[in-house]
Amino acid sequence: MATRRLGLIMHGVTGRMGYNQHLVRSIAAIRADGGVALSNGDRVMPDPILVGRHAEKLESLAKAHGIARWSTDLDAALADPEDELFFDAATTQMRAELLGRALDAGKHVYCEKPVADTLHDALALARKAKASGRKHGVVQDKLFLPGLRKLKLLIDSGYFGRILSVRGEFGYWVFEGDWGWPAQRPSWNYRQADGGGIILDMLCHWRYVLDNLFGPVRALTCLGATHIPERIDEAGHAYRADADDAAYATFELEGGIVAHINSSWCVRVRRDDLVTFQVDGTHGSAVAGLTSCLTQHRVNTPKPVWNPDIPQTIDFYETWEPVPENEAYDNGFRQQWEMFVRHLAEDAPWSYDLVEGAKGVQLAELGLKSWAERRWLDVPELAV
Repeated sequence: MATRRLGLIMHGVTGRMGYNQHLVRSIAAIRADGGVALSNGDRVMPDPILVGRHAEKLESLAKAHGIARWSTDLDAALADPEDELFFDAATTQMRAELLGRALDAGKHVYCEKPVADTLHDALALARKAKASGRKHGVVQDKLFLPGLRKLKLLIDSGYFGRILSVRGEFGYWVFEGDWGWPAQRPSWNYRQADGGGIILDMLCHWRYVLDNLFGPVRALTCLGATHIPERIDEAGHAYRADADDAAYATFELEGGIVAHINSSWCVRVRRDDLVTFQVDGTHGSAVAGLTSCLTQHRVNTPKPVWNPDIPQTIDFYETWEPVPENEAYDNGFRQQWEMFVRHLAEDAPWSYDLVEGAKGVQLAELGLKSWAERRWLDVPELAV
């Protein structure tokens, strides 16, 4: 058994997502466990260099996690032939250009989503990657959530019978910043000029969730909203929040399944989790959150009677049964990192490429167009 080195340029790990999920819970955890195991018994050990604009932050993160290398010189990092993979988790507006530079430098690429802020740029990037012969991947983390993995198990088992509909609820209250608590999301999320907006952010997620679990998205209608037009930024200054902070979208899936997903940073949570998906079928239903999944088979479905004159006699929450915890689930971001590393090292199966990333941008762009034009739009096949 041998250990192979994987030279890895990590860009954008000073941000919340890049730091917590990709550096700490993925790459640092993989390194602490001796690397990624391959099918022949060899292991791949990531050797990251942290790259960004803030030297002090990079140096502090590198020291905290036993990483020897960091730099503020991205050009020099891309020029080093010993580092073969470029990863980006920085801002959406920079991503397509950065990934293009990495491909031009002969690197494989892996990135957060959205892969670009326009479909034109996302398709150009996917075509460049395809022509380069380099391997490429996009984070599609929701598919690895324990709750959705349990839901996928139910689907594959035929539990639902014929699936009729999907109802998704995502979001929570993001504080405005003008009283009590600071906002728990960065201010650029709420400015159009900086690539903000929940439609671009979340419809990229819903595309791969719907496509992979229930069926390809064939049409949509979307209504966006900017419910809170002024917020307070990180420096304590008021700013105009002109990007959409809520989206109400309905999707028609192949096979006639109807999906509706509400996404909002202006909603107070009264449900099982920050995101829930209710799936209703002819034989049964289920509600999945981040970690749990509850079911109600047709033989266990209560028979309510509409009577507004007396209090409800059925405790509907008590009529659902949990899917048992038969498996220990690792961090979803780490799982996908390990899959991509195996794809690089031994050509293991991989389907979450830049073409799939472009599909997410396509759905977001169509969502924004549907809102602007107030109509249903078909979702055509992408030609890459």
